[in-house]
Amino acid sequence: MSIHRGEDGFTITELLISTTIMLLVTGAALTTFKNGLNVNETASQLADANQNLRAGTNQLVRDLMMAGRIIAGDGVPAPSGTGALAIKRPGPPGTSLTFALVADDNGILNLPSITHGYHLGPSIIGSPTDMITILTVDEFMPTLQGQGAGTPTGLQGTIAPDGSSVTFPATSPWLVGDTVADTQPINVGDIVLFKNANGSALQVVTSKDATHINFAQSPDPNDWFNFNQRSAAYTGTVYCIKTVSACDSLSALPPSNVTNAVLTMNFPPTSLSRAMMVTYYVDNTTTPGEPRLTRVINHFAPQGLAGVVEDLDITYDLVDPLSNSVTGITSMPYTDPVTSVTYTNNMIKKINLHVGVRSETISKPAQDYVRNHITTAVDVRSLASISRYGQVQ
Repeated sequence: MSIHRGEDGFTITELLISTTIMLLVTGAALTTFKNGLNVNETASQLADANQNLRAGTNQLVRDLMMAGRIIAGDGVPAPSGTGALAIKRPGPPGTSLTFALVADDNGILNLPSITHGYHLGPSIIGSPTDMITILTVDEFMPTLQGQGAGTPTGLQGTIAPDGSSVTFPATSPWLVGDTVADTQPINVGDIVLFKNANGSALQVVTSKDATHINFAQSPDPNDWFNFNQRSAAYTGTVYCIKTVSACDSLSALPPSNVTNAVLTMNFPPTSLSRAMMVTYYVDNTTTPGEPRLTRVINHFAPQGLAGVVEDLDITYDLVDPLSNSVTGITSMPYTDPVTSVTYTNNMIKKINLHVGVRSETISKPAQDYVRNHITTAVDVRSLASISRYGQVQ
């Protein structure tokens, strides 16, 4: 009996066609998967850039809104006069900046609540960046009552006649802090605002102990700014707030009117507050190629907030004492060519902010970085009010 074996199967043509179809389907699936990965990567990079943009901008906006808090509209007088040291200004690594003080109506040179910094930052992809410095008062540190004599109790402090120290109770929140109120104790390098009916002044804490904070005479390494220049020849020092005419710039005895009697007299009731100088700039030195929006309090260690930052552009809307206004000014003093009015940092009412960031890595689909920008305007709470009667509030 014969056995028949089946030899049916795929022909070579059928095999080639089925293989081709399988490869096409697999290729399409892999392409779709790759595109999905690229879209996901781009979305992740965009989300990362947006997060950096929000984090940095939100902190900057909040600080700008607090500029000038408890500080007079003209700012705070700074030590000035023949032989006085310039007041140093924090800035990007490698820079050596000083403040341009602004004269008030009496000729006193003041450190304004907002100091512009047009093109003082590094250039990023060929475009210079700006910086800004604001002066405010720490909202978490209680304001104390300074007195000229006696033993301090509670929220009091006794100011030495020469202004070199303040004595507190050992339990003062300025010395020990307050965890419940989120108050940090005063530290070396902190700035103290002295303010009373005669004016205001700034000094930097150079040392402290269990019951004192001290303000060593400038120059001192712990007074990096040179605020502690106590001299009878200088205006803008703590001596000038002892009496109403202690440092009268309009006096016939320039540049100061501080007598020996004034130097040794006790201070009148004076409020003491912890001032904060906050500076923002772009740092392209610490991590080359990855510029960061950087925040510096006083002259403490810089804090990187956002990266990678490619744009930091700041302009200002100003109003002068006669209620004339200009918008979009980048640098001051600025003299209006039509009205001949000269505008200064003390006339800033609103800040126009533009920040641009890019992703940390290049997007593969676009073969470029993912970028995002934000533009916003900030009314400065303590400086925005304008009198209807011709005086800036």
